[in-house]
Amino acid sequence: MGVDAVTTGAGAALRLLAAAGSARAVVEIGTGTGVSGIWLLRGMRADGVLTTIDVEIEHQRIARRIFAEAGFPAGRTRIITGRALDVLPRLADGAYDLVFVDAEVTGVSACVEAALRLLRPGGVLAVNGALAGGRIGDPAARDLETVTLREAMKALRESDEWVPALLPVGHGLLAAIRC
Repeated sequence: MGVDAVTTGAGAALRLLAAAGSARAVVEIGTGTGVSGIWLLRGMRADGVLTTIDVEIEHQRIARRIFAEAGFPAGRTRIITGRALDVLPRLADGAYDLVFVDAEVTGVSACVEAALRLLRPGGVLAVNGALAGGRIGDPAARDLETVTLREAMKALRESDEWVPALLPVGHGLLAAIRC
């Protein structure tokens, strides 16, 4: 399908973050084919609901099947088709335990802003791909993706509203707790 799934290491970290926070309500930006959603669902409470957003209907159709094959009833997932920046404003303030961003890097800053509104205090933000293909530590790397990720990390680091950490798993997982 041309979708990069989260690695096993990143998936395990997502499962851990969901379990540590006893997550009941999770937002996933970028459904893909459901791989990260499975990891999140496995870490969430048994009564938890994963709200997953993607623009690709075909990806979501596959994800729906993958969730069912993994044994998760349809009521555990809420699959929304659309652009994340159009959908996120319709979600409830402070109602989520975890927000996972696995979408176009150019929208990361807007997704982080939305996560601040969506997450309850103590909720977790996780951003996949934070190592920018290994370029994040190279000061000479000035491509749009790397610069965008650096700016998002800097904003989180300098904010009094987040406690961030860059986890070197998979393609890099930027995690932050909402204060």
